[in-house]
Amino acid sequence: MPQSKHLTHLDTEGNVHMVDVSDKKPSLRKAIAQARIMLPAAIADLFDGHDINMPKGAVFQTARIAGIMAAKKTGDLIPLCHPLPVESVQVELIMKDSVITITATAAITAKTGVEMEAMTAASVAALTVYDMCKAMSHDIVIQEIKLMEKTGGKNDFRRKA
Repeated sequence: MPQSKHLTHLDTEGNVHMVDVSDKKPSLRKAIAQARIMLPAAIADLFDGHDINMPKGAVFQTARIAGIMAAKKTGDLIPLCHPLPVESVQVELIMKDSVITITATAAITAKTGVEMEAMTAASVAALTVYDMCKAMSHDIVIQEIKLMEKTGGKNDFRRKA
């Protein structure tokens, strides 16, 4: 491992700790995460590329709200994640064939990034789709939860296509 790269949540003795960001200057931070859900044909056919109502409600609308709520609670869910008052969270669901792609974008002006908030939003939105559709089939697969992009702070990141 190169000298400049290290696990920031470990001290020199290997003990877990919360990263100290008190000396950092706030800057605009943005992160985009994505999750993909593979649906069995019986469920995918119901969507016909659009949102559908299930007994629990409109699937895409409910997943969008769940993702936004989850982003706001990330600091409560991830033990060493700084609690951040996110300023913007957007969750988009697009269906093509039998795959739903969820894209979550989070932004804030802060001393630390919002990658975990975007990743949490995408993850919980995907779990919500599963929860709302599981009565029809448990053969739903959530896959590829990944960071697509982050900007602000010392290092920007963009996933290569």
